[in-house]
Amino acid sequence: MTQGPAFQGEVVLVTGGTRGIGLAIARAFESLGAEVHVTGTAASADAYDAQLSGLHYHPLDLSDGAAVSALPAQLSRLDVLVANAGGAMPGGPEASPEGFAKSVEVNLVAAYRLATAARLLLAASPRQGGGAIVFVSSMSAFFGLPMVPGYAAAKAGLVELTQSLAVGWGRDGIRVNAVAPGIVRTRMSAPMLGQPAAARAMLERIPLGRFGEPADVAGPVVFLAGGDARYVTGQTLRIDGGYTAS
Repeated sequence: MTQGPAFQGEVVLVTGGTRGIGLAIARAFESLGAEVHVTGTAASADAYDAQLSGLHYHPLDLSDGAAVSALPAQLSRLDVLVANAGGAMPGGPEASPEGFAKSVEVNLVAAYRLATAARLLLAASPRQGGGAIVFVSSMSAFFGLPMVPGYAAAKAGLVELTQSLAVGWGRDGIRVNAVAPGIVRTRMSAPMLGQPAAARAMLERIPLGRFGEPADVAGPVVFLAGGDARYVTGQTLRIDGGYTAS
């Protein structure tokens, strides 16, 4: 008997799924048969340059804790949660305690709020291997990043959160993993890559000799969420071309 797409009939939620890594992840799940819901900060999907047809759009402000916690209630089923949304505030804002707290709220606390609100739906998933969460951390979780200390601390927190929830929620049939992308060509990294000397220095440290593309992250996320990874939980997969190994 011919099998259908790997995620046929399943429901996937990707936060920050309107551009860059998030959009690549959303499209990857869609191509495998999933009903994909994405979030963004704009009032409607029409505000984005990217074509979001086929995706279910939900406006979401990550700093609004009540809105974050209420999002899963808009879904009748949830099989995979990809907590991808977030961002850094380079140039100094994160150096202040207020800026640091805001960055941690957006990049770490919001992910925990969302996962907690989605727990019952994920536990009820009928899919083989159970519900799955994939947090999107960063290679900045593994070394100092003085320009954005709140962002780096939050991304490191996601690595530990991944382990803690994997241990705590395993009995619910929920697997929890994370990916830690390196330098990927997105709108967020464009200013950094637009500086020739800095870009050259970073490229020289990458053993694979190139910067990442959003699709390089999407594939591993799909793997961690899928049935082939049904015995994998509590892990953070570095997707950085070998940057943190060099």
